[in-house]
Amino acid sequence: MKIGFIGTGNMGSAMMGGIISSGMVEATDVMATDIFQAALDRISEEFGVHTSTDNRDAVEFADIIFLAVKPQFLAKVVDGIKDMDFSDKLVVSIAAGQSLERLTGMFGKELKLIRVMPNTPALVGEGMSALSPNELVSEDEAATVLKLFEAFGQAEIIPERLQDAVVGISGSSPAYVYMFIEALADGAVAEGMPRTQAYKFAAQAVLGSAKMVLETGEHPGVLKDAVCSPGGTTIEAVAALEAAGFRSAVIEAERICIEKSRDL
Repeated sequence: MKIGFIGTGNMGSAMMGGIISSGMVEATDVMATDIFQAALDRISEEFGVHTSTDNRDAVEFADIIFLAVKPQFLAKVVDGIKDMDFSDKLVVSIAAGQSLERLTGMFGKELKLIRVMPNTPALVGEGMSALSPNELVSEDEAATVLKLFEAFGQAEIIPERLQDAVVGISGSSPAYVYMFIEALADGAVAEGMPRTQAYKFAAQAVLGSAKMVLETGEHPGVLKDAVCSPGGTTIEAVAALEAAGFRSAVIEAERICIEKSRDL
């Protein structure tokens, strides 16, 4: 299996590193392309993969081609490769808001396509990715790509109609979580805790709480109740958050994010 990455930004680099580190693919079976030679030099030194400034080289080289470019650059990238033979190739796009129908239209022909929404925690091996294959992708091919994404976090195959919801719940949500961590730290700093220490306490609390949800399988409400002793400090804090509209603010932010994704 040979893999090509068109685009070597943060997400492309994270995926590349995770896949190579997992041992699923050797570095010599990966080619990365970018318009910036400096970026390719960095990738070559870090991972030992083949590099080129010509996207067509990646298509010729690979069985699976990752389109790891921002949505605003996708049409131009596709325009430069769409005349090539994709009959035995699989194309994976991580461009936000770009549907399978739109991608097919850009290429001007039917081909095997998988639309994916990853997120930035992939940079530390804790990504969450949602994959939506088109009807030309076989179950075995979809399973192979799923394993590639599991090399740097968790991944699931979902119906494409849920992709916009994924943007709200995992694609963009790291930003909301960072804001929460920052706010938690600010509260401790206000009480005299050094900021560096406050960030560590806040981030570890969020990390540990997330692991509790994933590893125990308990409902988040049950886990919340277990921390809230009758007449205790935690239930007072929870009441204050409810009074400030904490949950409704998160839900509304997610709704707006999803609507923006639909409009892209």
